[in-house]
Amino acid sequence: MYLETFTLPVDREESLIKVRMAENGGAFGYIDNIYPCEIFNHKALSEVSFARVTVFYGGNGSGKSTLLNLIAAKLGLNRVAPFNSGELFDAYAENCGYTCGTDEEGFPERIPNGSRIITSDDIFDYMLAVRSNNSEIGETVEQGKAEYARIKFGENIVLHSMDDYEALRLQVQSRRKTLSRRMFLRKNAGTEVKLSSNGETALAYFEEKLKNDTLYCLDEPENSMSPKMQIELMKLLEKMARYCGCQFIIATHSPFLLAMSGARIYDLDAAPVTIKNWWELENTKIYFDFFNKYRHLFEE
Repeated sequence: MYLETFTLPVDREESLIKVRMAENGGAFGYIDNIYPCEIFNHKALSEVSFARVTVFYGGNGSGKSTLLNLIAAKLGLNRVAPFNSGELFDAYAENCGYTCGTDEEGFPERIPNGSRIITSDDIFDYMLAVRSNNSEIGETVEQGKAEYARIKFGENIVLHSMDDYEALRLQVQSRRKTLSRRMFLRKNAGTEVKLSSNGETALAYFEEKLKNDTLYCLDEPENSMSPKMQIELMKLLEKMARYCGCQFIIATHSPFLLAMSGARIYDLDAAPVTIKNWWELENTKIYFDFFNKYRHLFEE
């Protein structure tokens, strides 16, 4: 396990605010937004202790994404999507602390290279990029069909210089049937990424991006996923954590991800923040009560 504990400077928030105010204008200094101060001190959360899978649960404004961003900033994790930090964020993150775990021989672990934070924005950007790529490939394919027909059925290409060599080679291969139209298009246009539903594309993103022996912060990874796809994502994360040396820190309110085997869940809706079982959380109780109300329909 790479990350063992993470501490928040909740007892130093007032001094951080005063320092920033002084930087903004001395005795008359002000701060437009003190974020992320006064989020965790009211919840009596000053330290997080991690398991192989740690989950931050809570509604909007509970601080679960803020906590992920602070961890990512302090650890210097790779990130793609930007986030709203505020003028106090960097100072707050700098005053956070962390400890790493130890390996089987007792040596201290390090945060692995390639560790990163993945947000729902990253996944949406991936889906848009895939669609754009497929659209461009589609246009190139149509051009390639015409080019293949010209090479195969057109006039014989005469080799005047080395510039004509590649075209002549393709013509010979196509007429000998050693180069099919499909192979020609794949070589010159590329291969489209298979697209189905948004959820399936999002799952494909995680299957492609997650690597062995790496630490990941995942911010609401279930966005755009159906319950079926969320269950598939849960299975993937469980496998990566158990067999592939990964550690996951997840912000979510998905009942399927909350039910991950061995997950340590922090309820950020509670004050003070407490560690709970997934079936004790308000969100999962709402699901249970709803379906229990209509149990008779499932039993008919």
